[in-house]
Amino acid sequence: MLHQRRTTNILLLVIVIPLVFYLLKILSFIFVPLVFSMFIALLFLPLMRWFSKRKIPNFVGVIVVILLIVGGLKIGVELIQLSSKQIIASDSVFFEKAEDKLTNLMFYIEDTFGIEFQKDNKLISQFIQKGNISSAIDFLRKFLTMLLMTVFFVVLWLAESINMHKVLNATILKQRHTSVKTFMKIEKDLIKFIKVKVLVSLLTGLGTGLACVFFDVSFPIFWGLFAFAINFVQMVGSFISVILLSIFAFVELEPTSILFFFILTITGVQVLFGAILEPIFMGKSFSINIITVLVMLMLWGYIWGIPGLIMAIPITVFIKIILEQFQSTKVIANLLSGSSR
Repeated sequence: MLHQRRTTNILLLVIVIPLVFYLLKILSFIFVPLVFSMFIALLFLPLMRWFSKRKIPNFVGVIVVILLIVGGLKIGVELIQLSSKQIIASDSVFFEKAEDKLTNLMFYIEDTFGIEFQKDNKLISQFIQKGNISSAIDFLRKFLTMLLMTVFFVVLWLAESINMHKVLNATILKQRHTSVKTFMKIEKDLIKFIKVKVLVSLLTGLGTGLACVFFDVSFPIFWGLFAFAINFVQMVGSFISVILLSIFAFVELEPTSILFFFILTITGVQVLFGAILEPIFMGKSFSINIITVLVMLMLWGYIWGIPGLIMAIPITVFIKIILEQFQSTKVIANLLSGSSR
């Protein structure tokens, strides 16, 4: 009888888990801002508790947090405008030089690999078409919708209209003491992760921008912002940043030792902050198996796209902490962290 029940439970899991992931993918327009907002709200929870200890009304704390978020977004928009003005104001000679180098590279690829490219338009102009512009507008529309929904959910989390502790207590953990302990662990680890990731991404963006200034590579503000943003995608972001900036530098700089040292510098920035300082700041207790990281990046990237790539590691941490609370699933939690305990 016990064996039959266990078999039934396994079969139910096999059916339910794919169904859950399917629903997460279909309803991504709700779940993505909901999960994003949860992480943002966790970051501001200590500030809300500080207001609460001083008997300041909850709505005042929510207003302060909204103002802080709006202020952060305003700074981001100003930096984007500054970088876009820098790009627009750049001399057309750069684009002509880029066209020549890319054309030469295109001919080399054709001769070497037999790949044919369109020759009726300029190579750069092929990217500026109505389809691409409309896609960009559609992306911006979806992004703004997600942003507004995220802010709305942040307000609900902080106003305690959605109480994570109560949700855990009522659904998964069922025990008040365990749910409090687990929630505190989740809060502590995720806040630590978010703080460290923001700091490391900021330093990476600053280092990349300064490298562009030092080696006289155009658009240092843009590349600094790009390195900051893409660094939130664990592991993959560093490679994308180095590869794209190296290609850009190849177009602008002559293939001499200057180009080599520039590529070496931006690679060193990524290694220093991403591979050395970040693990030190995170601590051993936060370690996750590299295979787990890759699998989770692929899984959540497939389900939610770019937001999934950004949130893959925090979600993994959340799942790992939950699994650690049950004796039967501790083995899975140890596998996720690469621990033999």
